[in-house]
Amino acid sequence: MRTNILQYLEEATERLPQKIAFSDGEEALTFEELLRASKGVASALLSFGVKDEPIAILMKRRPAQIAAFFGCIYAGCHYIPLDASMPTSRMELILSGVGAKYLIFDEEGEKKLPELSFAGNCYRYEGFASTNVDAKRIARVREKQIDTDPIYVVFTSGSTGVPKGVVACHRSVIDYTEALCEALPFSEETVFGNQTPLFFDAPLKEIMPTIKHGATTYLIPKKLFLFPTRLCDFLNEHKINTICWVVSALTMISSLGVLKTNPPKYLSTVAFGSEVFPLPQYRLWREALPEATFFNLYGPTEATGMSCFWKADRELDEGEAIPVGKPFRNTDLFLLGEKGKIEKAGEIGEIYLRGTCVTLGYYKNPEKTNEAFVQNPLQNRYPELVYKTGDNAYYNERGELVFVGRRDAQIKHMGHRIELGEIEAAAAAVEGLRQCCCLYDEVEKQIVLFYTGDATERAILSALAARLPRYMLPNRTLKLDRMPLTPNGKLDRRGLKERFFESAH
Repeated sequence: MRTNILQYLEEATERLPQKIAFSDGEEALTFEELLRASKGVASALLSFGVKDEPIAILMKRRPAQIAAFFGCIYAGCHYIPLDASMPTSRMELILSGVGAKYLIFDEEGEKKLPELSFAGNCYRYEGFASTNVDAKRIARVREKQIDTDPIYVVFTSGSTGVPKGVVACHRSVIDYTEALCEALPFSEETVFGNQTPLFFDAPLKEIMPTIKHGATTYLIPKKLFLFPTRLCDFLNEHKINTICWVVSALTMISSLGVLKTNPPKYLSTVAFGSEVFPLPQYRLWREALPEATFFNLYGPTEATGMSCFWKADRELDEGEAIPVGKPFRNTDLFLLGEKGKIEKAGEIGEIYLRGTCVTLGYYKNPEKTNEAFVQNPLQNRYPELVYKTGDNAYYNERGELVFVGRRDAQIKHMGHRIELGEIEAAAAAVEGLRQCCCLYDEVEKQIVLFYTGDATERAILSALAARLPRYMLPNRTLKLDRMPLTPNGKLDRRGLKERFFESAH
């Protein structure tokens, strides 16, 4: 029985020491090199007498950053992933929020250090990684580690603008890894193409199956996502057969016709999540890769990442939203509406998640923790914390879960309660529309639809009028050359709102 995620790495190294574990196309680490570097980092940290410390990692997105993560865990600490591309103000909020005393940096991270008001100790990764391994100290730490010890803190955006740090432990990540690898067809032959930055929880979809199965992950250079043809060249050059990307990254390729001119010919598994996939774009991918298996994933950071999956084993009806399906093994969810638990098809309620997947809460933030990690409202017989997601969903006629949108995207307009996600889902099915985002202007009391693509305003409104009641139709449509994206590639709704509403008023 595994109680420590490092067991995965050790088992893979014993079987496949010389196989590449992580690469970015230039730098690569075999499993043996990854294990050695991780233990070197741990030995350096332990020489300072660290114990259960938050260790900040300020490095470029590269294989060595992953070695630094595992090094912190070997030292019995928890890592705080940063990135040289992050805004300085956000890094300072994170560093002050966790109270970090130690920071590990590389050449890229060193360029940011002068901008940071960090009073702790800073150390170069290369020196740590080459430290002689202190096997006895590492063994003593390992003997005392238990599966509820924290291993990382990743930060999500807070509603007040102050990021919240989600704390995950060995147990929740092990449970996530086993469930994910049961649901999706990963193996030793899997070659992942990672899209997301390493300072989110999202890369667990590649990192953990890689060390569990002895697979390989390529960290795709961020700049390639601006050039779809070159991106597909990279996928083909490295024979990448599995991707788990945000929808925006996929639609960038399909909407520009690259699937026809330069398709990623080795892809056999395509997983997507974090956003609603526009049905026309989804179908372009299905048509271009008829032999590939597609999965829609859903899950919040507070539940260790993805919690639900839907395998695309049937054709979707016109206008049908892509389901998120059912929970992973050992994960349960229920929907709560105003009148209690919802089980009938079509009724919308808030998603609550329960099980080992639920993380430890928010770092040094008991107030926010108590708001989101709550006693199970369906029973009062014993303590049981569940995660109140703030996401709305419903069950379709097949019993599959369908994500609708955030509860804070539910508005009151013309006397009606409206889910902005429902408008987005209808708009996403319009031919020629690539991406869309629906927001509500509280000052002007208007529903505004932002979109990219070749579709005309008349075509969009005509299609929406055929699917939605009049009170749900957008009052304004704004065509953009490009949707603003967050660092992990999702639509930047807050940025849109600030740019078009708050600055205008």
